[in-house]
Amino acid sequence: MQSYRFSRFGHLDHLQRRDDAMPRPGRGEVLLRVRASALNYRDLALLNGRYPMSHQDGLIPLSDAAGEVVELGEDCRRFAVGDRVCNTFFPEWFGGPFPPPQAARQYGSNLDGWLCQYKAVSEEALVRAPDHLDWAEAATLPCAALTAWTALTGPQPVKAGDTVLTQGSGGVSLFAIQLAKLLGARVIATTSSADKAQRLRELGADEVIDYRASPDWGAAARELSGGRGVDRVVEVGGQGTLEQSLQATAIGGEIAVIGFLDEGAAPLDFMRFFLSGATLRRIAVGHREGFEAMLRAIEQHRLRPALDRVFAFDDARAAWEHFASRRNLGKVVIAH
Repeated sequence: MQSYRFSRFGHLDHLQRRDDAMPRPGRGEVLLRVRASALNYRDLALLNGRYPMSHQDGLIPLSDAAGEVVELGEDCRRFAVGDRVCNTFFPEWFGGPFPPPQAARQYGSNLDGWLCQYKAVSEEALVRAPDHLDWAEAATLPCAALTAWTALTGPQPVKAGDTVLTQGSGGVSLFAIQLAKLLGARVIATTSSADKAQRLRELGADEVIDYRASPDWGAAARELSGGRGVDRVVEVGGQGTLEQSLQATAIGGEIAVIGFLDEGAAPLDFMRFFLSGATLRRIAVGHREGFEAMLRAIEQHRLRPALDRVFAFDDARAAWEHFASRRNLGKVVIAH
């Protein structure tokens, strides 16, 4: 069985292909033939030493995958041989509040991830892949799609007629546009180029703000919402983005903080936050119950993820290099 491992983080030269023993499923586990895995920003953060949570060297990378069940361990009841599945980002978080740290283990950082040909995993850590999606599309769902869904549906779900503001063209932001439209919301998106703006409109954005031409894009978003402000911001944690998000958000609106693109962001101005009337909520991807709810919506509306490029398993390093260039517009996937 072939896999890739980082002997240590810090450089792609440390990504090594190797032969591993074929895994065998234990009690309550299934053996998967991994068909595709997808890259996320967190994978670059791990590689570059910027991931803020616990991690260790020597692991198989990547948190997202889709695969086929090829063997059942003893007492397996959720799946059958031949079923198409996706993994859950947190294999031990099934619902409810975020679990304590010992239950919040993550693939690629403190568990072997999915850049391998076969993997034995608890059947409880899997969900059924949508029938209308191919392997590459299904592999994009565990992290970016679920993060967007959690940002939109949390304790106060986005309602039809609400206005959602997304930032940039990363994986979560693209899914947020698609899922917000699915929920009946109006979407204002920000980007930095006309080409990207056109693609965001194709995915469903009703209005697009060029944040280079309009650095005060929070005020522009408020103006586009009739002066009221937006109901939900999918906040990526970039340089100065939180300040603009506060300017854009309506009283009683929510800023769902989904990422950490910038390490040196300005400190939060407490009085600006207080006077905004906004709620801040940090997102930690999501749990299995939320994943399954999202999948029902995706299947009902036949939503298809935005793919940028699919690489062969033999070209895994090239996939990382392409993703690290940040030239992609859509998900980068490795087909196994």
